[in-house]
Amino acid sequence: MPLHLGRPMRERLASADRPLAGMWVCSGSPVVAEICAGGGLDWLLIDMEHGPNGLPEVLAQLQAVAAYPTVPVVRVPANDPVLLKQVLDLGAQSVLVPMVSSAAEARAAVEAVRYPPRGRRGVGSALARSARWNRVDGYLDDADRHVSLMVQVETAAAVEAAGEIAAVDGIDAVFVGPSDLAASMGLLGQQTHPEVTAAVLRAFDAVRAAGTPVGVNAFDPAVAASYVEAGASFVLVAADVAMLARGSEALAARWCAEDPDERPSY
Repeated sequence: MPLHLGRPMRERLASADRPLAGMWVCSGSPVVAEICAGGGLDWLLIDMEHGPNGLPEVLAQLQAVAAYPTVPVVRVPANDPVLLKQVLDLGAQSVLVPMVSSAAEARAAVEAVRYPPRGRRGVGSALARSARWNRVDGYLDDADRHVSLMVQVETAAAVEAAGEIAAVDGIDAVFVGPSDLAASMGLLGQQTHPEVTAAVLRAFDAVRAAGTPVGVNAFDPAVAASYVEAGASFVLVAADVAMLARGSEALAARWCAEDPDERPSY
């Protein structure tokens, strides 16, 4: 049987005629993931680094979004070959590895998602959803084509090495994280500080010079638009939990105001 899991992020980026817009899915809920998948965005980031997502939760969310054209990307919590192997075996085709600050770390991530002789991914296709429990003919020989690897540049050292990271064979895209980058620069919580923005743009230039797509996280629409203008090929523009938090706050502000004059008429 053929592998029907949609296209990995690498192929979506290559065929896109505009920057791809996506959102974080951090809640751990397959229902929320499915709601977001049906919203029309290009991609979703299922986050294991800062969200309450373990392997069962990731599996349920991959299954929930499989019927939709949006691309699910799973961010693992660390550059760990065991975690990457497990996430790939669940059927994830696109993965994001955080905190990659050197070409050597990028090469380690590539090795972790490729079968020998190119890499060192453990072979368990007979037991895994990735190969549909060995129902996909030739999966082992063809697996690399179905896996898209992105790495995250989010430290000052990573910005300086961004070109080398992007040039590593097997790195399909680089995602810049302004939040941790700001922290590494001594500007905690100041993602839009001019020095942070300048570092993001330096990373953009280095990655694009290597011929690799570059993406970024930016919840402020104006900031996101500026990064698109600077060459971002894909952006994360919101998060499920943040949208729920802001939405519930707006409801409370409207309906639970302490001043009776500020409450709506019933």
